[in-house]
Amino acid sequence: MHLNSLTALALVAPASALLRFGCSQLVVERTDPLVNPGVAPSPHLHQIIGGNAFNISMRPEDGDIAEKATCTTCQFSEDFSNYWTAVLFFKARNGSYHRVPQVPNIGFEGSNGGMTVYYMQDGLANYQQTSKVTAFKTGFRMLVGEANYRTKVQANRFRQITYTCLKEAGTRYPESMDFPKAPCAYGIMSNVRFPTCWDGKNLDSPDHQSHMSYPETGTFENGGPCPSSHPVRVPQLMYEVIWDTKKFNNKEDWPEDGSQPFVWSMNDSTGFGSHGDYMFGWKDDSLQRAMDSPCYVNCPTLKMQSIAVGNQCTVPTVVDEPINGWLKALPGSWGQESE
Repeated sequence: MHLNSLTALALVAPASALLRFGCSQLVVERTDPLVNPGVAPSPHLHQIIGGNAFNISMRPEDGDIAEKATCTTCQFSEDFSNYWTAVLFFKARNGSYHRVPQVPNIGFEGSNGGMTVYYMQDGLANYQQTSKVTAFKTGFRMLVGEANYRTKVQANRFRQITYTCLKEAGTRYPESMDFPKAPCAYGIMSNVRFPTCWDGKNLDSPDHQSHMSYPETGTFENGGPCPSSHPVRVPQLMYEVIWDTKKFNNKEDWPEDGSQPFVWSMNDSTGFGSHGDYMFGWKDDSLQRAMDSPCYVNCPTLKMQSIAVGNQCTVPTVVDEPINGWLKALPGSWGQESE
């Protein structure tokens, strides 16, 4: 969706809720308490946003994230959830790597990197946002995508993990499932959309995915019904991450064969391994109240904080390794050194 379409939505009195907000960076390091709890370092680098209860374990028995956190990088100050993705790198022709910085979306200028988070009752094309959804529960967590996928056939399992080659800040279409093949004037946006049907019983599952499902037919956007195995309709959770690839657009630095030079931190140059992790941490019933209220982007039922305040929320780095500047290998690879 183009920015002007998003703006037009704000002029329509919604029947219910669509939340869109920015969250600044919390930490960037090799930790993953969902897939690799208690492991530091985890196999590949992640960028994390949200509440400062984030740590290397975060097992369900450790308690409510919202009760443990004292600050959040997100604009809604009752949201202590944690959201994370892999990290994008540029691989130069000489084989060295450089982390690609993140920049905030339009409307969230001043944020320390991070990403934009959505909670929707219907797809963005539905102006009224009329569908009833059940908010996630305390202890809920999920994963979408597979870090080891490298083909489109594999990635087709996840219908709505895509990329947008940004011509300017408001570009939203077209989307592709693999990395853009040509330089993008404003950067690359990675879009991560989670399944919207829950089994209504399990807050998690061994693979962090089986308790969730896509609609039985179609997609969330066109109102497809949930399958009987996963009958509870939950909000569409979506991430937008803008990777500032502009300074890496010189084709003379790209591979000699002209192939695209960007690679995820798990050494994926196809883009098909994109994935997102989520741990619910909204305070009390604040998310359900918002989903039941006439909210669009901002929400009168929720408390907000300034971007500047969110920028101040951080957690100590647990893994001590170089992740900035030019690197001989991706973080976690044998023999990595800074140059």
